[in-house]
Amino acid sequence: MSVVGVKVSVCLYPSVALSSRDFSLPSSSLYHDRKILRLGSSVRVRCKSNGKRRTEPVLAVIESRVPELDSSSEPIQVFDGSTRLYISYTCPFAQRAWITRNYKGLQNKIELVPIDLKNRPAWYKEKVYTANKVPALEHNNRVIGESLDLIKYIDTNFQGPSLTPEGLEKQALADELLSYADSFSKAVRSTLNGDDNNSAETAFDYIEQALSKFNEGPFFLSQFSLVDVAYVPFIERFHLILKDVMNMDVTSGRPNLALWIQEMNKIEAYTETRQDPQELVERYKKRVQA
Repeated sequence: MSVVGVKVSVCLYPSVALSSRDFSLPSSSLYHDRKILRLGSSVRVRCKSNGKRRTEPVLAVIESRVPELDSSSEPIQVFDGSTRLYISYTCPFAQRAWITRNYKGLQNKIELVPIDLKNRPAWYKEKVYTANKVPALEHNNRVIGESLDLIKYIDTNFQGPSLTPEGLEKQALADELLSYADSFSKAVRSTLNGDDNNSAETAFDYIEQALSKFNEGPFFLSQFSLVDVAYVPFIERFHLILKDVMNMDVTSGRPNLALWIQEMNKIEAYTETRQDPQELVERYKKRVQA
């Protein structure tokens, strides 16, 4: 049985991907809900799973990425009772909502609708979201935007594992870190733009310190939460771009951050949303040179 139109990834090694022409499953494989549940003897896979995290590499068929809708695409029948998450595969803000949807196991309840941001359909602004941005969630005859508001909305209004911390101390740190998220991105971009060579180092020092506040686990609030969801799309990009463009390794001298990145790469809900690292860096370089 050949797999068509899907990617194959290895958890813990999310940059490893095979196209359908490079990989096929034995006829005895059972494919259900985007995962390989049983494999024949020709493919040997071991997996130890701890909730949403993997502790050993596992071969997994991930959700097929359908083509983005552009100006030539037919309008969607909005407000028909369906719940839709409008994203772009390359947008870090949209990636936040995408990760949240995946982690809560809502793939069959929230339809993913990718939009081509360089060639947006006119009907998207007219009929879906007047701000003409992503992400946007169509739910209960209304549309919710703004990524930080949206991930909180999904966590609160849908079933699945909670991403909201318990305890006043962790809630206070969550509020502080979510409020700082935009400042963090601006500080790193200031270094990339050549405006302030030290601002990225200072911003990542803040992240390193924040990751040391609780020691029950490797994440910001010990357990995986909305704070990790909010930061990982941007740290993913900055880690790669700073290393390639400025030869700056943000994990050097920051063991908490290095461990956080390692553990994030075991979260399947996140690795399914990652971009190809080389494409990400090349896209940044083209944008700078334009």
